Amino acid sequence: MTVLFVEYPKCSTCKKAKAWLDEHGVEYIDRDIVLDNPTADELATWIARSGLPVRRFFNSSGMKYRELGLKARLDAGMTDRECYELLATDGMLVKRPLLVGDDFAIPGFREAAWAEALL
Repeated sequence: MTVLFVEYPKCSTCKKAKAWLDEHGVEYIDRDIVLDNPTADELATWIARSGLPVRRFFNSSGMKYRELGLKARLDAGMTDRECYELLATDGMLVKRPLLVGDDFAIPGFREAAWAEALL
């Protein structure tokens, strides 16, 4: 099985996650989240596949998130579609790394979750 690995190459967590994939012999397609940001439709599909709320796909520790006051906007009740459209405007808003398979999508690097999905 080949998975999609969506990353920001300068991110230390993304580097650690990529090393983990390599160590475990996982085949993946590497995608730079800034150069090739996910579309709103891709995000909608992946978020549905994850079973997680859309807000888990926001990079809540990022500067852009704070600059745009997104916590307050999310708390005020943005629709899922509004969230997909906003996330698609800038890869730095998206939680990373993002691991996407045929039947899962996992935002962030949690080794146990990745192992459960892949090994």
